[in-house]
Amino acid sequence: MKYIFIIGRKDMNADFSLLTKQIEDAKPVFEERGDSYEQYWMKGIGDGTRKVRIYSDLHPSEKVCFVACGGDRTIGEVASGLVGFQNKSMAVFSLGDTGNDFVKSFPERNFQSVRALLNGQAKEIDILKINDSFSINVCDFGFDSVAGSVANEMLEAGRKRAYEKGIFAALLTARFNKIKVVADGEKLGRRRMLLCAICNGRYLGSGFHSAPHAVIDDGLMDVCFIKPLTLIGFLRLMPIYKRGEHLEHPHFKKRILYRQVKHVDVSSKAMMELCIDGEMLPGTKFSIDILPKAISLVLPE
Repeated sequence: MKYIFIIGRKDMNADFSLLTKQIEDAKPVFEERGDSYEQYWMKGIGDGTRKVRIYSDLHPSEKVCFVACGGDRTIGEVASGLVGFQNKSMAVFSLGDTGNDFVKSFPERNFQSVRALLNGQAKEIDILKINDSFSINVCDFGFDSVAGSVANEMLEAGRKRAYEKGIFAALLTARFNKIKVVADGEKLGRRRMLLCAICNGRYLGSGFHSAPHAVIDDGLMDVCFIKPLTLIGFLRLMPIYKRGEHLEHPHFKKRILYRQVKHVDVSSKAMMELCIDGEMLPGTKFSIDILPKAISLVLPE
């Protein structure tokens, strides 16, 4: 087996020294098993996906595990590159506090140990297809995507508490969004909505437990649609939403629609953005499908 560690430079708060120490510690395991490894530093947005696709095209029969080293954006790029290839898998090495929501769906796993990764087991998991793009974790829009867009700008500038600042900006501009959502033929809501999260994983936005019932290999995507709220209602909902208690809360039961479906259509007359694993996808129409067991994920020991 060959391991290619794809390192996301854009994860500004990443502790890259942790990866170096862990690879050094695991060298005896690589040598004992006859495995090889190399490191690849991403050069910009989309470079992780290109690296995976080009290498897989050139080495179709070689068994390779691409290790996404960083946060959700890096993980999403590696996963996107894997779709359609055989003999290829991916794993995740978490570089400290890098805004990594995907690994929160597996709290019992150690994503900061290369030895644990080498002793892990591969599992076929689903992935979301959004037009011609892919998402391994969550696709969200409305309030969430406005907050995420601002948060990305803050992260690129090296500022802390980026998502919290994004939420504040979205409070002023994105609480009443004119976006149409149709899930398996059912129109959700009426004219306006607060936010919608279409989930393969369970968490988004630095720890918000949006889809507590999501299972990453069940062939379904979990849709959490929240109708418009007053400012007071929004502020009351946020801590409940973050803990994942929003679906059962009596005060918000009528304001939240939760569905498990296979296809979603999203449309807007005005230009909007979808936040796909931390990256922004602009447009006015989106067709979203679940691709069952489309990629292989190595879960660490």
